[in-house]
Amino acid sequence: MIEVQALCKDFHVHRKQEGLMGSLRALVKRETVVKHAVKAATFHVAEGEILGLVGANGAGKTTLVKMLAGIIHPSGGEARVLGHRPWERTRDFQRHIALIMGQKAQLWWDLPAADCFLLLKEIYQIPEARYRETLAFLTETLQVKGELNIQIRRLSLGERMKMELIAALLHQPRVVFLDEPTIGLDLSAQRAIRDFILYYREQHRPAMILTSHYMEDIERLCERILIIREGELVFDGPLVEVMRTHARHKVISLQLKPGAPSVNLRRLLGTGRDVEVLEEGPERIRIQAPRDEIPNLAGRLVSELQVHDLAVEEVDIATVIEGLLHARGGGQAAPEELAAPEELAAPEEVAA
Repeated sequence: MIEVQALCKDFHVHRKQEGLMGSLRALVKRETVVKHAVKAATFHVAEGEILGLVGANGAGKTTLVKMLAGIIHPSGGEARVLGHRPWERTRDFQRHIALIMGQKAQLWWDLPAADCFLLLKEIYQIPEARYRETLAFLTETLQVKGELNIQIRRLSLGERMKMELIAALLHQPRVVFLDEPTIGLDLSAQRAIRDFILYYREQHRPAMILTSHYMEDIERLCERILIIREGELVFDGPLVEVMRTHARHKVISLQLKPGAPSVNLRRLLGTGRDVEVLEEGPERIRIQAPRDEIPNLAGRLVSELQVHDLAVEEVDIATVIEGLLHARGGGQAAPEELAAPEELAAPEEVAA
């Protein structure tokens, strides 16, 4: 559905020195620097797949999505979306994609959603029967049927986002770009949007690219992710591979019985292992240990301590990815070492 090969985007940025003299010099001779927004990005997205695009602010995620949606023309490389070059903006291409940006509205502020949808019906030339059927499905699934005749500006943020989703999906696109679709929403609205995206994917099987700073979006929606660090795609593979390869520890959380006798925890754990006590109290203990030692360690703790409850927790995925994004040289893993075995050749991206 989406094929990207060595896709690049450079921006020419004017730079001037501070102060009056700097402004005068810029009038005579402007200094220009090249900003590499996307550099040699290579990946693919299959039908029915939701690909997570993860990176820090300014990592070029939106620039990449805009190129694939045909909004920005690339500086080099190649991309095919449904067999089309996006920046040529053919009518057939535009009829089969959708771009949803959580920070930008596409609906008319002073019109009710129902009127906005009628305009979009004419723009996309959707047959009447299909329009009614699709609109009924989307409004019932998102539970906004009662808000269709209310002005967009009078809706809550969560309701507006649901209307944006309906507007983007009315023409049943085969490729959907989701750029921060849950940004600014409360927890209930975020959960509703995630559930809807999963249900819509199951029913219609579009290819999707999702960018989000909410790790719960990524964990809930994406089985495969791209991680961008300082302009480079440093990981392309399953989300579980990130945890297996780069989250080498788990946390054992113990709830002790009331009045349990104190023990020498360090002596019990022994020495020479990569085991760390995160919390030690009269009723609660948390220990971080390597994954392969968790079963034996948990068994020993249960046999030696008066345990009321025990849980084994994964390290937070956001912490793992943040560590990858901020990795540097000087002993830190290089991008090649972070990549999953199935990573495609030389993908890179630089912030716009």
